[in-house]
Amino acid sequence: MTEEGNGFRKIIYLSFPPETSGRPVVCNLARLFDLSFNILKADISPRHEGSLTLEVTGREENYRKGLSYLKENGVKLTPASQKVTRDEDACMHCGLCTSLCRTRALAVDLASRRVVFDVEKCSACGMCTRVCPVRAMLVDMDDNDLG
Repeated sequence: MTEEGNGFRKIIYLSFPPETSGRPVVCNLARLFDLSFNILKADISPRHEGSLTLEVTGREENYRKGLSYLKENGVKLTPASQKVTRDEDACMHCGLCTSLCRTRALAVDLASRRVVFDVEKCSACGMCTRVCPVRAMLVDMDDNDLG
């Protein structure tokens, strides 16, 4: 978790069982625990299992309480990789990674015909690392627990 203003920031994957997917458990992170969240990726259907990638920010104590609340409500929590980087020397700017980047962190600059990487938009899903033919996209894994 990195310090950001008066709180912390962490990216986590949430897996929802069918009985939880229709309840406002993520909304309650903001209401009950004064946490902010940014939805980076979502696949939720009422009465079906779902998954969600969240960037959560707030005070560390509230973050830990929020995680406990999610676990109590049957949500499975998994820490996400924290950072995707690019080896600028290895990248050949083929653009293959841009086709899989849902957050548009990777895009082709039409003027220069080069792939631009905006790390601030990156959800650290790792899809780009799977398709890069020269392995220029790298995931730095956070081996720490959720807290």
